[in-house]
Amino acid sequence: MASRIFEAGKLSAEEKAEIKEQFSEIDKNGDGYIDLSELKTALDVCGFKLPGWQVRQMIEEYDDKKKTQHPGRLSFEEFEKMCSNLKAKEVGSTFKKVVSKKENLETLGGMSNASSEGTTHSVRLEEQLAFSDWINSNLSSDVDLSHLLPIDAEGKYLYDRVKDGILLCKIINHSCPDTIDERAINKKNLTLYTKHENLTLALNSAQAIGCNIVNIDAHDLANGTPHLVLGLLWQIIRIGLFNQITLENCPGLTTLLNTGEQIEDLMKLSPEAILLRWVNHHLERAGVHRRCNNFQSDIQDSEVYTYLIKQIAPADSGVSMMALMEPDHLARAELMLQEAAKLGCRSFVTPNDVVNGIYKLNLAFVANLFNNHPGLEQTEQSLEGLGNIEETREEKTYRNWMNSMGVAPHVNWLYSDLADGLIIFQLYDIIKPGIVNWNKVHRKFSKLRKFMEKLENCNYAVELGKQLKFSLVGIAGQDLNDGNATLTLALIWQLMRAYTLSILTQLANTGSPIVEKEIVQWVNNKLTKAGKTSSLKSFQDSSLADARVILDLIDSIKPGAINYELVRDGGADEDNLANAKYAISMARKTGATVYALPEDITEVKPKMIMTVFACLMAMDYIPNMDVKKS
Repeated sequence: MASRIFEAGKLSAEEKAEIKEQFSEIDKNGDGYIDLSELKTALDVCGFKLPGWQVRQMIEEYDDKKKTQHPGRLSFEEFEKMCSNLKAKEVGSTFKKVVSKKENLETLGGMSNASSEGTTHSVRLEEQLAFSDWINSNLSSDVDLSHLLPIDAEGKYLYDRVKDGILLCKIINHSCPDTIDERAINKKNLTLYTKHENLTLALNSAQAIGCNIVNIDAHDLANGTPHLVLGLLWQIIRIGLFNQITLENCPGLTTLLNTGEQIEDLMKLSPEAILLRWVNHHLERAGVHRRCNNFQSDIQDSEVYTYLIKQIAPADSGVSMMALMEPDHLARAELMLQEAAKLGCRSFVTPNDVVNGIYKLNLAFVANLFNNHPGLEQTEQSLEGLGNIEETREEKTYRNWMNSMGVAPHVNWLYSDLADGLIIFQLYDIIKPGIVNWNKVHRKFSKLRKFMEKLENCNYAVELGKQLKFSLVGIAGQDLNDGNATLTLALIWQLMRAYTLSILTQLANTGSPIVEKEIVQWVNNKLTKAGKTSSLKSFQDSSLADARVILDLIDSIKPGAINYELVRDGGADEDNLANAKYAISMARKTGATVYALPEDITEVKPKMIMTVFACLMAMDYIPNMDVKKS
């Protein structure tokens, strides 16, 4: 999807791909250049909304430097460098100014105000078609969606079908099973209000699995705003596809290790990098010299795909290499996709998408192939050491929180991705804007001093933590740089705690920081005023395991929200878990951005339980939604 604001930091592979696609669309004659008169348009569609005077200044500076080189025109390499520089400046000056009262209220409540007045957003029809087809293929048998599916072949009605929120909730559960308790979804006799509740539930649940929804709110989805709908769908679908590219789901991934590498080295790779390595592994096995370096230009002739599909296909699948006999690339792509269909994997791309090298859709196509037919042998050796390397529930929760904050690059593995300090600095700047002196931060690393520069970043990260009064006894920059799990998690927890309490403090407008004791007092006052008999002693209170206190608190904030006929009284582990699932989904439905998982409640994990109550308290300070019950 075009027209998105790129996150601060260096350009990711996906961002580079989007810039390339937008540049190609403006470069009508395909000569690799655009006119400088088109620069503002090009920057706009790539998400850099600059005033006209600033663009004119950039053009003047560019012309002064390039008087002898293609005057009046800009190459793709020069345009990409411009975007990268703009993004780097964004880090130091305007990154994530969302800790204002209004914007943090929106982040916690899933109620962001995506102002698009005067802005033209382009929509990729290829994505509209691909996502609609994916939804039809994967959810058409769901009886709750019989009034919505199938979506028409061209996807024109996709934006209308998301408006009641049910479809979005189902898509989230398909990508990340059990994220939303089905009992929390309003399914019958829907009103404007109950549809809005569904959309709020979907948005807060999407945020909990790592989607960045800062520029999306329930009203945008209710209006079917195309570019925002497609952007959210892509995030959800991508997370679902990438969730399976793990050692836990596919131990055979260890086959992809290069000589001298350890399992930890594989964990450091992004899903895209793992997929590229996977494709090249099968090309090597097929005995061909060709290799794939990207999911754009390298796959346009379908040769890589044809060899890959043949290599991973079961022996009795009937998959052939006939596609390579076809000289026309478009016809060849169709033949290749017919072979993919024999594996049940003709999703996301059309022949045109392959020939045009549409990055997102080809990435999704390859991920889907991997998830269904990895073709990697699982050996006893591949299982050794996995118990110590699998992502824990705590790590996953922290990773999802960071990604939902919009940090860049995307966090795939906590310890390696935080080892240079750049993600941590972005989080500090979210919690307390201006605290980071970006002049002291190494954003690019030299070959000779790379190690020392990363270590200096980590030392500065610890220094900033001390400024925020974090408890960092025994934690040094070297620990972050080395990826020490225990000490890194200790810092991340304090970042998440500080973020949650800073938002709560601003919403409460008390003038002094809110601490855990005040949250407990607020919970009990709220319960008492609502006539509830439950109460909270502390976040270590063992009675929390059945989730009754949380359910009662939600009902105190939104009277009538909880259907107590669905609440179990048994106290058995199964009953407690069912209550906890319902409680978390209902908290999100009423507007709280809860990252905790049901098991955090049943096991009475004090840290995550504190965030649940803090988010509910913050939500209680948010003005009543402007959608009235009808």
